Amino acid sequence: MACEKAAPSCDVLVVGAGIAGCEAALAAAESGARVLLASAGKTFSGSSFFPGTWGLGLVGPNGEKDEDDFVKTILEVGRGMAVPELARALVRGVAPAISRLEERGVELRGADNPDERDFIPCFDRTCRRWHGLGRESYRSATEAALARAGVTTLPRHELLDLVEEDGRVCGAVLSSLSDGTARVMSAGAVILATGGFGGLFSRTLIMPDVTGTAAAVALRHGARLINIEFIQIMPGLVEPVRNVVFNERTFRYAHVEGFDAPDAAELLDSRGGHGPFTASLPDCVVDLSLAAAGERGAAVSYDLPGHLPEFMQTYFSWFEDAFGRRPDEGLRIAPYAHASNGGILVDEHGFTGVPGLYACGEATGGMHGADRIGGLSSANGLVFGHAAGRAAAASRPTRDEKGLSLFNAWKMDLRELRSAMDEHCLLGRTKDGLREMSRVLNTLDEKNARVKSAHAANSILSARALVAAMLARTESRGAHYRADFPHEDPAQARPLVVRLGKDGRPVAEPLATSLA
Repeated sequence: MACEKAAPSCDVLVVGAGIAGCEAALAAAESGARVLLASAGKTFSGSSFFPGTWGLGLVGPNGEKDEDDFVKTILEVGRGMAVPELARALVRGVAPAISRLEERGVELRGADNPDERDFIPCFDRTCRRWHGLGRESYRSATEAALARAGVTTLPRHELLDLVEEDGRVCGAVLSSLSDGTARVMSAGAVILATGGFGGLFSRTLIMPDVTGTAAAVALRHGARLINIEFIQIMPGLVEPVRNVVFNERTFRYAHVEGFDAPDAAELLDSRGGHGPFTASLPDCVVDLSLAAAGERGAAVSYDLPGHLPEFMQTYFSWFEDAFGRRPDEGLRIAPYAHASNGGILVDEHGFTGVPGLYACGEATGGMHGADRIGGLSSANGLVFGHAAGRAAAASRPTRDEKGLSLFNAWKMDLRELRSAMDEHCLLGRTKDGLREMSRVLNTLDEKNARVKSAHAANSILSARALVAAMLARTESRGAHYRADFPHEDPAQARPLVVRLGKDGRPVAEPLATSLA
């Protein structure tokens, strides 16, 4: 179908309107740029606003004296996969980000008992500076700030491609989800803030506008991906409701159907210290038991103390308000795909290495590693969203509107892709399973050769990138578990980057030297 010529050009086009995208748009506008904020969902969407959880945590160092220890811990938790300069930029950027939120009027809730065990972030070893980030307060204050800064919003428009001229990204092709019209938006610079890979799975704990396709678009234009095999796999509810995050802290009071290890109580207590699965701790057997329970998941029952800790009581109160029953009245849980620890490789300014192209938030990687400390996803969006917005605004040249000839915005049914991703690319990855996934993708490519759906082509390429990284990492480390290589290999303690080879297929290889 023919692309419409663009609406008026902008200095900076931000694609994705979760926390990272909103922060990028605001920073760019406050730097003097004319900004368009586009998103596949509504403005204030993406993983930041996923309703199937009881809150949004934000952590940072306890003052400047804690910064070095926090960076060191990120690198330890990342198990050799995090890029030190990005981890350092993340930690040092949290305090200024919190100050910006407070100045904007965003509610940041503190803990009544901040030294309680449950306030130690996932995978961390000590309490940090913790805040509960109020979504409604963030939305209200940031909506007003975006309006004051003159940011134009364009909801329900999905990214299909980027536009280049003389080797520089100078716009994007967006498809209206209302009428299927594809249009070219000219821009001096583009920022991708579209979230992670969750949309490539059918069992996932993310918003439906997180499609997982921006990685493919970035790859085609010369960007690289890093650490993409490390997708967080979280226990989520399948009964009494689906697609709701399970509160891992309650594992320490739980009995899980089918999990009968002699040291079950000790392992469940350990599993209560982190939300996502990790292959790097003995309690990984809890998640493997959940996966073995199949599609219906495993039943969970509780022996609760007379007084619940604060963090857990917040969850119980939220659950009862949301679903009209308490969690201890019966649950079934199973593994779900959740957030991505890796994505587009950027520097501390969100620059991808491709002129005119920036990225931030969960769409990026390098600041986290094989595992990610809880509360740093929000911090990542705030810190790198702001940095990318400022950098993109500073880099913008003047551009005329561009036009493209043909672009098919129609979608193809991808249920087969998502079902196969659930089967082969969640827990228990194997060489045979990943190769079967590649065969499924080949079949889908053949089908799409007739349909020529840009959305499908992007989904297939993003999935191929994941499979390439998962095949290349022949070990188990952090969020990546290979059933045929169940142990960690010290020789593989460095990140993998994915680029496009000469044949247009993704190639995974070790990161040579830091961000070079």
